[in-house]
Formats: sequence, C-alpha cells, structure tokens
Amino acid sequence: MKYLHTHAIDTTRLLFIVKGILVGAVAGVIVSLFRLSIETVSALVVSVYHYLGAHPHLLPLWLAVSLATGVLIALLVRWEPQIKGSGIPQVEGLLAGELSYNWFSVLWKKFIGGILSVGSGLFLGREGPSIQLGAAVGQGISTWFKGPSYEEKILISSGASAGLSAAFNAPIAGLLFVLEEIHHSFSPLVWLTALTSALTANFVSLHFFGLQPVLYQGTVSDLPLPYYGTLVVLGLILGGLGRLYQLNLLSLPKLFGKLPLSSNWYSLVPFVLIIPIGLFFPLYLGGGNQIILQLSRLHQPLLLLIGLFVLRYLFSMVSYGAGLPGGIFLPILTLGGILGAIYGTILHTWFGLDTIYIKNFVIVAMAGYFTAIGKAPLTAIILVTEMVGSINHLMPLGLVSLTAYVVVDLLGGHPIYETLLERLQPKQMASIKGKTHVIELPVTVESMYHGCAVRDLNWPEHTLLIRIRRGAYTLIPKGDTILQAGDLLMVLTDSVESNQWIKAQALLLNQNQI
Repeated sequence: MKYLHTHAIDTTRLLFIVKGILVGAVAGVIVSLFRLSIETVSALVVSVYHYLGAHPHLLPLWLAVSLATGVLIALLVRWEPQIKGSGIPQVEGLLAGELSYNWFSVLWKKFIGGILSVGSGLFLGREGPSIQLGAAVGQGISTWFKGPSYEEKILISSGASAGLSAAFNAPIAGLLFVLEEIHHSFSPLVWLTALTSALTANFVSLHFFGLQPVLYQGTVSDLPLPYYGTLVVLGLILGGLGRLYQLNLLSLPKLFGKLPLSSNWYSLVPFVLIIPIGLFFPLYLGGGNQIILQLSRLHQPLLLLIGLFVLRYLFSMVSYGAGLPGGIFLPILTLGGILGAIYGTILHTWFGLDTIYIKNFVIVAMAGYFTAIGKAPLTAIILVTEMVGSINHLMPLGLVSLTAYVVVDLLGGHPIYETLLERLQPKQMASIKGKTHVIELPVTVESMYHGCAVRDLNWPEHTLLIRIRRGAYTLIPKGDTILQAGDLLMVLTDSVESNQWIKAQALLLNQNQI
C-alpha cells in the first residue's frame, strides 16, 4: 500500500496560534498592570504603617480608610459573586459547564477588588485573580470571534495559562497548570494555544518587570547525596501539614458563620485585624514573596521562623475565609518556604547541616507544600523552578513533591481547587471503589463528544461504560450524564472484536470537530 505524503499547512492549528498570541498579548498587558498596581499600592501601604508607627494619633483615620476599603470590596463582591476568592474554581467551573458569568463584569471588578485586597497587605496572592483575569480575556475574545463552544473553552484555557505566566513570569508552569489542574488531560489544540498565550504573556510581562525571575535565589549549591534521606522526611511532613491546611481552609465557612456579622460584611474582619500586624510587622504584609527572598539570604532564628509561620498561617486563613478577591497560591508557597527554613535550621542546629543548604530546603518545601494542597506536582515543580531561576534542584523537587503527594493521597486529600468548586456548585458526586482492567478513553476539549449525553454513545455488544473519571472523582455513568473535556471513560470489554472497536472509537472520540 502506498501512502500519499503532503506538506499541507494545518490551518486550524495556525489559526489557534494566532488567537493564542492575541489572548496572551491582551492578558499579558492586563495582568502586568494588575501586578504593577498591587506592588505600587503595597509599597504605599507599608510606608503608611511606618509613618503610623511614629504618629499613632492617626490610627483612627487609617482605621476609617481600611473599613471603607472593606466596604467597597464587599459591594463589588455582592454585585459580582464570582469574583470571590482566587477565581481558579470559577474558571474550572466555567470550563466544565457548571458555572456561567459575564466575563466583562468579572474582569473589571476582579481587577479593582484584587488590587484593593492584595495591595492592602492582606495575606493573599495575585496569581489566582490573574488566572481569572486571563480567562475572562480569553472568553471575551472568543465572544468577539463568535466561535463554537469548544473554541471558547480553548481560549479561556489559554487565557488562564497566560494569566499565571504573567503573574509569575512562568510560562511553562502556566501551561502545565491548565493541563494538570484544569483539564486533567492532554489536548493538542489546548496545549498549543495555551503555550502560545503563556509565552506571549510572559514576553509582555518581562517588559514591565525585567528578566530576573520573581524569586531569584542566585547561586544554589547542590544538596549532597547523603542528605537525600532528609528530603523524604520533609515530604512526609509537608504531606501531613498540607492535608491539615486543606481541612482548615474548608472549615472556614463554618467558623466565619459564627461571627455576629452578615456574610456580606466578612471582608471587614481582615481589614481590621491587619492593622496591628502592619504596625508591628509591616515587612511581612502581602502575599509573601519578599519573605521567601529574605529566608534564602539570611539565616533566621528558629523561634522567629516558627512564630512567622503561625502568624502567616492563621491570618492567611482569615484573609481567604472572608471571601475577598485574592488567591492562596503565593501564600501557600510562602508557608512552604518557611517550613523549609524551619526544617533546614533544625538540621543545622542538631545535625550540623551547613547553612548554605538551608536555601535548598526553602526551595523544595515550596513545591512540596503546594503539591500537598493542590495535588498538582508537575505544576509545582516547574513553577518553583521558573520562579527561582535554577534547574539544579529538579531531583530534590521531584522527590519531595512525590512524597508529599503520596502522603496527602493516603490521607484522603483532594485537589483543593476542585473541592472549592464543589462548594460553589454543591452537588453529590457518587464515587465507586474497586479495581478492574478497563480500556481508558480520554475526552479532550475539542472532542466531538464533549457535551454529549452518555445515552447518545453507540456502544457495541460486549462493552460497558462502567466509570467516568473526572478529576479526583469517579462517577457512575447514567444515561443523562453529560461528558466533559478532561473526562476519562473507563470501558469494560471481554472480546477481541470489542477491543478493536474501542481503539477505533478512541480516535473518533477525540476527532477534531473542525
């Protein structure tokens, strides 16, 4: 048999690359302005707290300003509830078809609310809002193009990738976050468009903030092999503490519900409590990137590190639990860095570890702690690598992240953003247990069966769709179950003929609709 070889250009992919560049450029500008505004406001707030330390009689005036800011944010959230929190669960819900909202309303309200929340010194991160801002840009551009639904999902995904890329100057992590955390599958059009958008957004961001990585650590000495056993122990600790963080974060609605306040005004609580923290520890305000840099450059006393961890942990819960427009991404990395510094300091004090290696534990603990909470190890490894600007620690990063992942999985932890999405759209997902040999068919975002009901699939004899794997959940399929991008269909079959049909169906299942 002869095959015809052609050199035809794939116009579909080329078109999506062009659209990805457009999404990345617009998202890069918006997120860079968002990030620049937060840094400007944060610097101003720190200066105010330094000034208040010398002029305490002005505290009532600053309290009034803080309360007014809290009221303004509360009104924004009341007008547009989908700007609450990091925004990542909302993006996942939007792509899964479980949520819908007006992209322009979210865009400008999240932009203003995020600047006020994160810039005011609360222990919140800019990355979650940046991801939602980028996704809103992708949705808006898709609306402008008036493309089909699958194209909208691809552009939303690429916008989310661009948002994370511009927030941290980490384009590869932005791509992996979309594939690992949001879609849970590999789709050619998604990764190509998302990578294009992430690289474009990063290029734009570099013009605002320069080429130096966000958490640049300088020279990082290789950790000697005899200390690799301590990395496993660190991973075990981070896995347990990460599961504790998940449980505490998910219990916040119940704790805030005990306050004598309407839920509409929870935002006032952190704006009041931040004032004494700002007066005594103005340099510890905000998401925490400056703390991570300080941990790597200075050898801190153990008691100071423990106190800093407790302070950051508790107030990050207060900040996020109030429903303010801000993320937990950077605060999690900061807490992980502090835990790494504590662990390295203990090894130095009790076991003679050279202080130059404490920096290594700060770096790997950031990835391990994020893995334990987000259950996205690849994203964590690459994100930390890009942020610190060194690839010398990939092996330690992988070892700690893998250990932490296994521990939190054994403890019953689910990816935190999926769980938060479930809280936004409460519904019970029936999960089944057990092992069986099945053929697995992934549904990608451009699949012709994305959005179809199970009853519409024409299965042959001797085959049975027994489970649908959706993120961390295993679903029992029903006739009216709607397939979503990222689903993994598990099909039981007992005949060679059916196996061959299923393999052919895999190609049809993910056939491009164009």
